[in-house]
Amino acid sequence: MALPTIIAIATFLLPQLTSSHQKVDPSPQPLLDEGMGYEHVERLIHVLVQVRSHHPDRDKLSYERLINHALEGMLNSLDSFSGFYHPETYSFISEEKREPSLPGLGITLAKSHDRIMVTAVHSGSAAEEADILPGDSILEAKGHPASKLTLAEILETLQGPVGEHVPLTPYRASNREPYEASILRRVVKTSAVPTAHFLDGRLSSNLKIGYLYLSKFTAASHREIEAALDDLEDRGMEALLLDLRGNPGGLLTAAISILGEFLPPSTEVVFTRGRNPEHTSPAMKTPARKRRNRSYPVAVLLDRESASASELVAGALQDLGRATIVGETSYGKGSVQRVIPMGNAALNLTIATYHTPSGRTPQARGIIPDVKVSISDEDRANLGRQRRRDSLTPDQRQILDSWMDPVVTGALQAVSKQ
Repeated sequence: MALPTIIAIATFLLPQLTSSHQKVDPSPQPLLDEGMGYEHVERLIHVLVQVRSHHPDRDKLSYERLINHALEGMLNSLDSFSGFYHPETYSFISEEKREPSLPGLGITLAKSHDRIMVTAVHSGSAAEEADILPGDSILEAKGHPASKLTLAEILETLQGPVGEHVPLTPYRASNREPYEASILRRVVKTSAVPTAHFLDGRLSSNLKIGYLYLSKFTAASHREIEAALDDLEDRGMEALLLDLRGNPGGLLTAAISILGEFLPPSTEVVFTRGRNPEHTSPAMKTPARKRRNRSYPVAVLLDRESASASELVAGALQDLGRATIVGETSYGKGSVQRVIPMGNAALNLTIATYHTPSGRTPQARGIIPDVKVSISDEDRANLGRQRRRDSLTPDQRQILDSWMDPVVTGALQAVSKQ
């Protein structure tokens, strides 16, 4: 097709494409340079024609491939969470409920430039037992260089039967060199609240302090949290450590319900702001009723992997003076995404930011703790081992018994002062 013809078609289609977008967002706010779009679309088409005319690798020159990669670059340039799902990736993610995770391994992956990054390690999973940490990058998967594969190809490569050993080569920046890991694929049934108990009396001075670890915010999380709190309270709990370290977030509704356990009924806890009116919401409130009054001191434990709904809970409790936040500054995801299907592909587009009661957003900033505690990679690894203590050998448990969790230590000091 001749270049003038392509440009003419693109010029004709641009208003229609804008109109099509309006079907997704009925009231978009216009940009000041809206009328300048044609010349830039023309430049894009010039580049497309030049590439197809001169590049020697014909296998990479289909219109679909080139346009999809151009769209990927466009979305990736906006923010850390917007992205373009290629057809093969979107197909896989749709089957997995739009989460690029590998349930048998217990990791969630994302592609950043040429790197495949571990964004979450699921509690009690085989990946956690292999000491893989969020933030590790995967260099090789089953012997295949990850940099040469799409996210969909990596996910497909890592599929397999239960009982299979999956060789990975992760890289951790603090180690400055790759390491080898073999993960035994298995089915793990996990609870959102895998740990709820009292801390050792030697650590908690004169107070009877409960410890509750929440791994994710799911539809069942509130019910599990409520039951765990009831049990600890019935046994005399006087203060609580709520551990959200490594919690990547989850359902907003679950986070709001859990906040309702610690705040008065109908308390405003979160609202969203977007460019378009439909993406700006009034303040969302905790449930209008609650079963118990939970007024004891609370400390919330965070680390650099606590994200999204975890940051909402910590930020709201901090703003309202209900809890002391202890640990590291959190991840910094305070944005809202919408998946917009585009034929057999899709956009994952940031449409708004969410804000805590004071009006701040964690986006790109995180929640800054009241009590900052440094956490080493060895501390992170020991925390993972502590959470799967039942699967450790006696020798491993003995080594772990000599470890003091620095964030728990800081949190104990905080609640004793409340």
